[in-house]
Amino acid sequence: MPEGAWQGLFLEGHGWLTTVWGPLIGPAVAIASFVCSIGNVPLAAVLWNGGISFGGVLAFIFADLIVLPILDIYRRYYGWRMAGFLLVTFYAAMALAGLAVDLISARPGLVPKVHAAKVVEASVRLNYTTVLNVIFLVLAAALVVSSCARRAPDAAPMNTPAAHEHQ
Repeated sequence: MPEGAWQGLFLEGHGWLTTVWGPLIGPAVAIASFVCSIGNVPLAAVLWNGGISFGGVLAFIFADLIVLPILDIYRRYYGWRMAGFLLVTFYAAMALAGLAVDLISARPGLVPKVHAAKVVEASVRLNYTTVLNVIFLVLAAALVVSSCARRAPDAAPMNTPAAHEHQ
């Protein structure tokens, strides 16, 4: 999408209107893109670079509770009326929370003036996290093997009733 399109959508450079519009449009972009969970963080960085307000970024990140697949789950489980209520309630809560945090953070100068977030590709490297993952994987495997070795031969599986010897 061209840079100008994002800036036009997010009303970049319109002062207070940008601040208010960002949290309102952020959840709508999340619903349209339906990126769930941590996948929305890199997209939030792209939106930030595109000119969305800080509150808009926050509302976008919060909006993983109202993406299309989850709305469909709400509809199936609760019905159309409750799914609609959840959508409106969550949307309002996300927009208001994004706006509140934006206003609170902007006053002491905690929101960066320049929209230049770096979006980098992840890569596999050997570092302390990798070493700890391997160590605890070996430890977990040892615990599973130890647990299986200690199981009594006459122990019944947990999902079957115990046999009654005396009646």
